[in-house]
Amino acid sequence: MTETLNDLITARFAEATALGKDRPAEGPHALQLRHRSRRRYTAEPVSQDVLDLLFACALSAPAKSDLQQVAIIQFADDKKRDAVTDLFPSMPWIKQAPVFLLFCGDGRRIRRICELRGTEFAHEPVDAFLNAAADAAIVMQNFIIAAEAEDLGTCPISAVREVTEEIAAFAELPEGVFPFAGLCVGHPADDPWISVRLPMRLTVHKDSYSDLNLDAEITGYDERRGRVNPIRNQRETARFGAKDNYGWSDDKARQTANTDRLSFVRYLLQNGHKLNY
Repeated sequence: MTETLNDLITARFAEATALGKDRPAEGPHALQLRHRSRRRYTAEPVSQDVLDLLFACALSAPAKSDLQQVAIIQFADDKKRDAVTDLFPSMPWIKQAPVFLLFCGDGRRIRRICELRGTEFAHEPVDAFLNAAADAAIVMQNFIIAAEAEDLGTCPISAVREVTEEIAAFAELPEGVFPFAGLCVGHPADDPWISVRLPMRLTVHKDSYSDLNLDAEITGYDERRGRVNPIRNQRETARFGAKDNYGWSDDKARQTANTDRLSFVRYLLQNGHKLNY
């Protein structure tokens, strides 16, 4: 029986739907629905020609007001790459991946252009930061799609913002440029499960936002996801206790109950991003 987009959508959301029943599982929609992060890679290298093609595809993404506020650091030097990947001992897949990239928001370039052309950059600081962060995110996602079209696997690494100063030093980031996320790239050596997503009725709103059914929807999502993506280890049981039915919502509630990545905020404030008033 021919696989359809409906099969992929059903797998992604772990519930029945009529969506995509008459459409074969092919093309860019199928590629996106099949997405999963890859954390195991073969030793096969990724050629620079392929990487350059992926960079070209990635940088074809939309850019806020055509400002193009993104920078990509490819750690190609073996010694520097080893030093960077040593920053993440709990994530061995970063060192195993043949390619490790750093996607950055670049608020420096446009400021230099203003100086070169005799004007002064005057955009509101928080909005200017958000624009650069959004550009970096969109370009990275475009890279991921392009990489998967080449049968490569990727894994985004937001943990670069836990070691902001160290990784900024390795990448020699100047004032105004900040690390957004790392990205592992390589030929996948496994086929991990599909991560079940929140139901679209909870995230797609018509005309106005509503979370009136949040409790019931999250309970149902926890149950569906638990059947496909069970969470094996409960966080911080000494602090929060152990639960018989520990789901996604329990895990994320505990994860976000801790102060996180203050070094990233300090780095921004010290490097030209006036985010506080």
